[in-house]
Formats: sequence, C-alpha cells, structure tokens
Amino acid sequence: MGPKQDRSMANGTAARKETKVVHYRECQRNHAATIGGHAVDGCREFMASGAEGTAAALVCAACGCHRSFHRREVEAECDCSSTTSR
Repeated sequence: MGPKQDRSMANGTAARKETKVVHYRECQRNHAATIGGHAVDGCREFMASGAEGTAAALVCAACGCHRSFHRREVEAECDCSSTTSR
C-alpha cells in the first residue's frame, strides 16, 4: 500500500462516514463573577455576528459574548445507508 492510497479501503470495506452537527445554545457567562455572585444574561442561542471564517463569526450578535461561553451541543448524524436489501 503506497503512501497516497486511501487507508479506509485497506481491508476491503468502506469506512463509515459520520458527520456531526454542532449547535451552540444558551450563554453561560457569569457576569457577576468579579463580585462573587452568579448572573447570566438570558441569551438562549448563539447567533454569529459575521460571516463564517471571520473573527466576527465567533461573537454572538444577541449578547456580545464569545462563542465559547455558549453551551455546546453535538448531534451525531451518520450516513447509515445500507447496501443490503431484504
């Protein structure tokens, strides 16, 4: 097997491709952390301020927080197309 060959076909079976959909939900930034309290702003879902690939895409248009303050939710969607029929 050469270095340029696809290793997913090494054993004669195709590798199962799985795509993941990521959603960023409510903001969890503690705005009162400096005074020892706990207060969140109530932002329910991340909305990018700019186009994908720019720095503005990482800032929420609703609350102004960075995307990392928002709860990350990963949904796995697999390409489970079967080649066998019954």
